[in-house]
Amino acid sequence: MNKKLVGILVIMGIVIASPFIFLYLLSNGNPYTKYIANKYVPEYLEDKGYTTDEIEEAHYVEPKHLINKDFYHGHYMVIFKDEPDTTYYYGITKRGKHVKQFCEKDRLLENGVTDIIENETKHSEKSCVSYFENR
Repeated sequence: MNKKLVGILVIMGIVIASPFIFLYLLSNGNPYTKYIANKYVPEYLEDKGYTTDEIEEAHYVEPKHLINKDFYHGHYMVIFKDEPDTTYYYGITKRGKHVKQFCEKDRLLENGVTDIIENETKHSEKSCVSYFENR
């Protein structure tokens, strides 16, 4: 095959694959961000002394709004068994890949509505970071 034909086929492949890649990223988030969240946050929680018996639910989530630019876009959400109405979020810094808890938490209210709270709760960390800053 000549080089010109190979070049055209490569460009066509990229053009055809682009919408599928875009839709995948919209639906599932960045796979790299998901990988580092699933790698670093469970280690961080374990270092903080939390065991899997204390955690009701924990997994990667992709926020629907802009967050702090110092952090990767994806979060790691954690619901503790002793506080099932509060969802905590953890992020990973772009520089150094440090895990930080976000100050904002979701609290499920009695009427089934979720509200964002920033006040101190049972598993709040003193050095939390706002995900609404530096957007």
